[in-house]
Amino acid sequence: GPSPAINAFVRSRGDDIRMIAGAVEGGAALVVPEDSSLKEPADFRGKVIATPQLGNTQDVSARAWFSRGGLHVTQRGGDVTILPTPNPEQLSLFRQGKLDGVWTVEPWVSRLVMTAGGKVLVNEKESIATVLVCGADFLKEKPEVAKALVQAHEELNEWIRQHPEEARAIVVKELEELTHSRIDPALIAEAWKSIVMKDRISIPKLQQFVRDAHEAGFMKEVPDVGGLVVPEAAEEQLTMVKEAAGR
Repeated sequence: GPSPAINAFVRSRGDDIRMIAGAVEGGAALVVPEDSSLKEPADFRGKVIATPQLGNTQDVSARAWFSRGGLHVTQRGGDVTILPTPNPEQLSLFRQGKLDGVWTVEPWVSRLVMTAGGKVLVNEKESIATVLVCGADFLKEKPEVAKALVQAHEELNEWIRQHPEEARAIVVKELEELTHSRIDPALIAEAWKSIVMKDRISIPKLQQFVRDAHEAGFMKEVPDVGGLVVPEAAEEQLTMVKEAAGR
């Protein structure tokens, strides 16, 4: 996710990490109980919302949404309590009625909706969910290897876009091997609807996320992340190349 990548970049003063390709946008959402009357940020005053981890991508998004809605949000309290909770525990607490909402990522969003009586209130359709990163030293020392990795990544993204059913079947099989439990193919199919495979990274979206992290108190100042994304990975750079080619 963008949050850990940005943190690594800032803490190393730009020396440690680079984003070399996009991966996925979307797939994150705020889920509330199906019978909930909560609609606007102000409605959540005094409520408890779970996120996967303090300072992770969805945690930052949640805090930014409530803050922009006029609520005072701190890392340990404020007008709304944001409770970092592992995804499996979120599901259990949500079912028990101990949470007023969960801001999380797929497939947990779909799992909350399909098996725990939830509904999506805020859908982050265009947020940056995951990116492809590498060490700055690796990029400098082995640029051709990095280039080949990005090319293979883009080819795989295109294959996934062209063969969604086969890709989903592979995901189900891999998840079952990793978790040693059955994964409902219908769950993956539902989660698949909200994610978009991306080859490039949107700089404006990344900059907005940095501002959100700053406002949420995870950064003392808004860092310049211009050097974090390699030029060829930027969505805007690709647009410029296409426009130039069309002239």
